[in-house]
Amino acid sequence: MSTRLSAQALIDLVLDDGSFGSWDTPVVRGEVAPDYAADLARAQERSGTDESVVTGEGTIHGRRVAVLVGEFGFLAGSIGVDAAERLTVAVERATTEGLPLLAAPVSGGTRMQEGTPAFVRMVQITAAICAHKDAGLPYLVYLRNPTTGGVMASWGSLGHITVAEPGALLGFLGPRVYEALYGEPFPEGVQTSENLYAHGIVDAVLPPEELAGIVDRTLRILQSPRPTAPGLDTSSPSGSDYSTSGVGSDPWESVLASRSDDRPGVRALLRHGASDVVPLNGTGQGEAGHGLVLALARFGASPAVLLGQDRRAQTADRPLGPDALREARRGMRLAAELGLPLVSVIDTPGAALSVDAEQGGLAGEIARSLADMVTLPVPTLTVLLGQGTGGGALALLPADRVVAAQHAWLSPLPPEGASAIVHRVPDRAAEMARAQRVGAAALVEDGTVDRVIAESPDAAQEPEAFCRRVSEVVEDELTQLWAADDVARRAARRARFRRGLAGA
Repeated sequence: MSTRLSAQALIDLVLDDGSFGSWDTPVVRGEVAPDYAADLARAQERSGTDESVVTGEGTIHGRRVAVLVGEFGFLAGSIGVDAAERLTVAVERATTEGLPLLAAPVSGGTRMQEGTPAFVRMVQITAAICAHKDAGLPYLVYLRNPTTGGVMASWGSLGHITVAEPGALLGFLGPRVYEALYGEPFPEGVQTSENLYAHGIVDAVLPPEELAGIVDRTLRILQSPRPTAPGLDTSSPSGSDYSTSGVGSDPWESVLASRSDDRPGVRALLRHGASDVVPLNGTGQGEAGHGLVLALARFGASPAVLLGQDRRAQTADRPLGPDALREARRGMRLAAELGLPLVSVIDTPGAALSVDAEQGGLAGEIARSLADMVTLPVPTLTVLLGQGTGGGALALLPADRVVAAQHAWLSPLPPEGASAIVHRVPDRAAEMARAQRVGAAALVEDGTVDRVIAESPDAAQEPEAFCRRVSEVVEDELTQLWAADDVARRAARRARFRRGLAGA
């Protein structure tokens, strides 16, 4: 554990030199008990601040940012009425001025000397942050050691992106309080940054020295100018690149090609085709979605929230489950809150068929993912990158535009499973793949896919070039979608799959 930084030391470390300007006005306190007045006086002398939070603005790599920074030296960073009012006023000012917010709490929670009046002020702070997010402005959180109690349960847990200090004590009920209430120590290793990361509650664990870098990368994505282009008629697949050489590949050959261990997946696409990638982690609600990648990224000039199925992380022991779809739905919410387009990447051999998946609500998560994808207010693009099996694939399909790799495919079951149902044997899979129109060519003809991305002749043989080609298509499609009429685009998305068997 590194030495705890004061509020001013953290500001000096993270913000550009000399850029910080305080927003704080001196605290004018009402009448308080003599013992508490003495505590406040000692806290001010010890910490050099007149309250447990410091607010203001500065720049990070030249970008204006509002900051809310806790000061543990002032009564363990506890939040009383005056601190809550300072936080609320700062959040509201950041919203009015259209500034992203960086919060760095460090606190034992609500100030016990002030009791319930201070406790209920967590609602006030939360309301101000919600208004900030409703305005489409970023709220970034850096959790420091320790952050507990009402602070963790309000402004510490509302970030679009949440990063934590290594080894920090993070939790709702502080371990001293737990032991006093229950007569036994709280289990070790639970309320730590690293454990919260393992459970998908925080997005990264980084030392303070790396905070400016991740904030800068994040804001480069979130504040990128929206690209412009001539409008695109998204109500029809007329923008297809269906004439691409080889698009009519045999569907069964495509199925086999999509299963190659050498075929590039979503992580290769991010590595070779995207820039300014900021990986995110988990649902934020106690699950790290296995088999799903969630990130902020730019494709050329186009920023996006990307969520993609990671085929290499899906195994027989750990297939794509409801937790992965809950993480995907977190990405959908982020896109809507931040006003960014959503890129979903489909590449799955199928969702889990298990007791845990059923009890975890897999069918409901597929349905809710479909509903979210159909109704998202922002531009959406789906990339059918490889395997597209069953409900796990369908959950990420509905979008304004759908593009597919040449050897990608989409089917309600693996062809072997379809063969077993129809023919009672699995060895007529190739026949079923052709009959069920699972390949890219048929998907274009049927109106499910708008555009096919060529493989020369197979993505496994040209992984970097293929990923760059996909990235160029993603950038082009997003640029066109930004230019499309919003109302018409959303109406077309709702209606598009009604034409599903037009070419059958």
